Amino acid sequence: MALKKFAFKLLTNDRYARCGLIETHRGNIQTPAFMPVGTQATVKACRIEDIKKTGSDIILANTYHLMIRPGVERIQNIGGLHKFMNCELPILTDSGGFQVMSLSKLNKIDREKGAIFNSHVDGKKFYLSPEESIRIQLGLDSDILMIMDECPKKSDDYNLIKDSMNLSLYWAYRSKKAFGIKPDKALFGIVQGGLFKDLRIESLNELIKIGFDGYAMGGLAVGETQKEMFTVLDYLKDHLPEDKPHYLMGVGNPSDILGAVKRGIDMFDCVMPTRSGRTGLAFTWSGRINIKNNKYQNDNTPLDKNCKNFNLNKYSKNYLNHLFNTNEILGSMILTLHNINFYQELMTSIRNNIMKGTFDEFHDKYIDKL
Repeated sequence: MALKKFAFKLLTNDRYARCGLIETHRGNIQTPAFMPVGTQATVKACRIEDIKKTGSDIILANTYHLMIRPGVERIQNIGGLHKFMNCELPILTDSGGFQVMSLSKLNKIDREKGAIFNSHVDGKKFYLSPEESIRIQLGLDSDILMIMDECPKKSDDYNLIKDSMNLSLYWAYRSKKAFGIKPDKALFGIVQGGLFKDLRIESLNELIKIGFDGYAMGGLAVGETQKEMFTVLDYLKDHLPEDKPHYLMGVGNPSDILGAVKRGIDMFDCVMPTRSGRTGLAFTWSGRINIKNNKYQNDNTPLDKNCKNFNLNKYSKNYLNHLFNTNEILGSMILTLHNINFYQELMTSIRNNIMKGTFDEFHDKYIDKL
C-alpha cells in the first residue's frame, strides 16, 4: 500500500502570520510548529513519550552527529531512526551544513567534494557531499530532509557571502537530484545570503526554480541581532511561496518566534528550551526564572501557575532549587520538560490567536515579556 503523500495546507492567516497543516504518513503537524531538538536520536533528559504529551508534533535530529555516532548503517539495519529511538512522531533531519560552520576548525570546503572534516570524537576523516548528506538522511528514513548548504558566519563581506550563496545553490541542485522523487518525504531548500537583501531574494528565487517542498531560512542564528534577523525576514515575506511551509532554522527564544511568525514563518527548532532546562533556566508566561537563585529556597509556589498542558506544577520552586543546587539529574529532567511544554503552549496560543484574528495583540502583549 502506498504511503500517504507529504502535503502542506494553508488554513488561515492573520496578515503575514499563518496557520497551516503539514501532512505526513507518520502524522500531521500543526503550524506554526516548534520542533524539539533530538540531536543524537534523543531529546536530552526527556523520554519521547513525554515529548508527545507536551503536544509536540515533530522533532529534529542531526545528520552530522548521527553519521559519526552510531553511524547510519547501524540505524538503517534496525529499520531507520524512528525504530532506533522508538519515536512515532515525524522527524526532520538537518543536512550537516551548520556543523560545517560551527566546527570550522575541523574542516575545509571543496565545491565538488563538499565538506571534508575530521570527527570531533576521534579525528576520523569524513566527506560530506550533497549526495552523501541525502544518502545518510534517506538511510535514517526521516520524513523531512534538508539540502546540503554552506552556512557562513555573519560577515559584512558581500563577495564572500555571494560566493557562499552560489555554492549553496549549486549544492541545492545536487541535493535535489540525489533526492529524486519520493512523494512520502519532503526535501526543503535553504535560503542563504547573509544580511544582504538582493542575495536573499536571489537565493530564494533560484531555489523556487529548482523546486522544493518547503523553504528554510538559514544563516540567521549565527551572531546577528534580533533586529537584523527580523529585517531579513521582512525582505523575504512577500516572496515566499504561499503554498509551501516556511522554516526558520535554529531559532529561537520566545520573542524570536513571535516576531518571526508575524513575518510569515511556520516552523522553528532550537536547543534553547532543552539546554536552558538542563542548566536551571525556566521559561514561563511571566518571564524567565533562574531556579538556582537563592530567593527560591523558600518559595513553595509552582514554576508557572498558568501552564496547563502538562502537570508539572506539583514541583515547587523550593524543591527544584534544591535539586539543582545538589546536582540531582531530576531537576534537569523536570525543567527541560517544563520548557518544551511551555514552548508548545506558546505555539498553541499563537495558532489560536491567528485563527481568531488577534495575533497582533497577542504578539504585542508578549514580545518584550518572554
